[in-house]
Amino acid sequence: MKITSVPHQPVARRSARRRGVLSAEMIMVLPILIVVLSGLFEFAMLFSARRELNAAAAVGARKATMPGVSVEDIEAEVRRVLSPRLRPSLKIGVDPGQRSGDVVTVALATNMRNASPDLLWPIGYSLTNRQLYAAVRMVRE
Repeated sequence: MKITSVPHQPVARRSARRRGVLSAEMIMVLPILIVVLSGLFEFAMLFSARRELNAAAAVGARKATMPGVSVEDIEAEVRRVLSPRLRPSLKIGVDPGQRSGDVVTVALATNMRNASPDLLWPIGYSLTNRQLYAAVRMVRE
């Protein structure tokens, strides 16, 4: 029985062909992966900013429930709590109520562009002219 060696040439050809297929697969999948990762990053930043707005509105509402507090004091407290990136376009609405037992409302709005980079504009989802909102209601003491 004679044993002959298997030539390595067909394996090399198959490997070279496979490398071309892998390159083609990467070219097709990479843009989709980039869009998905960009969207994940952008929405995580937006959810974080929304959480921060809700926390600032709650702090402002707590401040508004105290007797003898002015609207300027409430706005200053909200601005103190918020990070600097959300402050430039911040709009604050305060309904302080008049008497004990009244409902106090603090509403905040800021541009989404301040909260997150606009990464998904190439696929048609732009943050331009969109707002993040948060509102908190509490009963006045």
